[in-house]
Amino acid sequence: MAVTLSLSVNGKPVHATVDPRTLLVELLRNHLGLTGTHVGCDTAQCGACTVLVDDRAVKACNVLAAQMEGAKVVTIEGIAAADGTLHPMQAAFKECHGLQCGFCTTGMVMSAIDLVNRHPKASEAKIREELEGNLCRCTGYHNIVKAVQHGAAAMGK
Repeated sequence: MAVTLSLSVNGKPVHATVDPRTLLVELLRNHLGLTGTHVGCDTAQCGACTVLVDDRAVKACNVLAAQMEGAKVVTIEGIAAADGTLHPMQAAFKECHGLQCGFCTTGMVMSAIDLVNRHPKASEAKIREELEGNLCRCTGYHNIVKAVQHGAAAMGK
């Protein structure tokens, strides 16, 4: 049995027929070729697979693709401008050295965008609290927090 669904991914309509057990992360990576959404733990612990669903951060390894019927999904590939200009949060992570190996970065950036949209003037403590579901094994978070603060300012928040 297969499930047919329609959704928007990075502003483009997508129609897909998938096994009902297909996870959103599998749809994005394997069916649509959007490999910026990383698979880290498969248990919603690390946050590497975080995407925006209807403007809210969601761990794509923890939801079924079929649940996305009619949803607006945005991945890391969809946040830069059409001319390739980085999203302000992406630029902030680059400028503030908020990454090392880069594996967690895509999920961290997507979570940070959601965080800033919900808490425009978040304190350092609030940023750290909000990012608890995104694991980074390299940076120690100091530069990530700086990047989120810098990104918030660049986003005009």
